[in-house]
Amino acid sequence: MLKVIVHELKSHSPFTLFGALFGIALMVAFQNIPEGVAYNTFYVLHPLHVFLSALTTASMYHRHQCEKSKKKCNIWMLLLIGYVGSIGIATLSDCVIPYLGETLLNMPHRELHIGFIEKWWIVNPLAIVGIAIAYFKPMTKFPHGAHVLISTWASLFHMIMAADGPLGISVYICVFFFLFLAVWMPCCVSDIIFPLLFVKDDKHANCSC
Repeated sequence: MLKVIVHELKSHSPFTLFGALFGIALMVAFQNIPEGVAYNTFYVLHPLHVFLSALTTASMYHRHQCEKSKKKCNIWMLLLIGYVGSIGIATLSDCVIPYLGETLLNMPHRELHIGFIEKWWIVNPLAIVGIAIAYFKPMTKFPHGAHVLISTWASLFHMIMAADGPLGISVYICVFFFLFLAVWMPCCVSDIIFPLLFVKDDKHANCSC
């Protein structure tokens, strides 16, 4: 499992690097948008991230535990893994790590937004929908790639809410670091590593999604 983790982190780092660089370009482009617009944008991107994460996480478990073993998938286990893997880690990626960055950079309007509590009626149902799709038609490659990109944007707009206008070059460099950190490890953990921890026969846990 350690080899799987190292392999996935290495293979996803270039794409995450591109996403973080693109995120900084977006931050410069949208640096003057009102805080309310950034807030509403965040609550489009974050629920979408949760949906894609739930779909990918549940699909990964379904494929490696159920399809390859030719066993009927336990819907309650799938629900638990898909929900915890998406809600828990998407909250860390989109909300907690960006907030820590905002706090360390002393951004003026920093505030922790916990999506599954603050907008529970949007975020939680989308996680359930993603898991339901995975139960009937598991898929991993497209939702995982989209998940990484959407996660970058969600983390970005959480930080734009706190920025209140243009930032200095040194701050943008720090924002890039936090964007990369917020997406790289959490997304690989939620989509790949977390569901594979529950696969009983881990001889199948050696292929990337």
